[in-house]
Amino acid sequence: MELTKEQKLMQTIINRTWEDEGFKQELIANPMAAIEKLTGERVVIPEGKTLVVRDQTDENTIYINIPAERNFDDMELSEEQLEAVAGGSALLDIIMVLPPKLTTIPVIIR
Repeated sequence: MELTKEQKLMQTIINRTWEDEGFKQELIANPMAAIEKLTGERVVIPEGKTLVVRDQTDENTIYINIPAERNFDDMELSEEQLEAVAGGSALLDIIMVLPPKLTTIPVIIR
């Protein structure tokens, strides 16, 4: 499966943070400027949204990201989206974006 432009960008950003501590700190402090500097392209995010970067590289800490609750009552998927979900591609897309060592996180609940 070929990665999308967005997935390639995310992998490039993650790889750069692993290789360059200065870039990582710049990305945390000012994500839009750091990404624009890296790619040479203007970053556009939806109006009213904020881009936040958190350093989650501490291997001794497990992070849980709590997304906004979705209202599925008014949500409809297109035929293409339904086919993608039925074929499992949505899950594969998410896994492909994650760095290899983050695809599985062992968590013990007692």
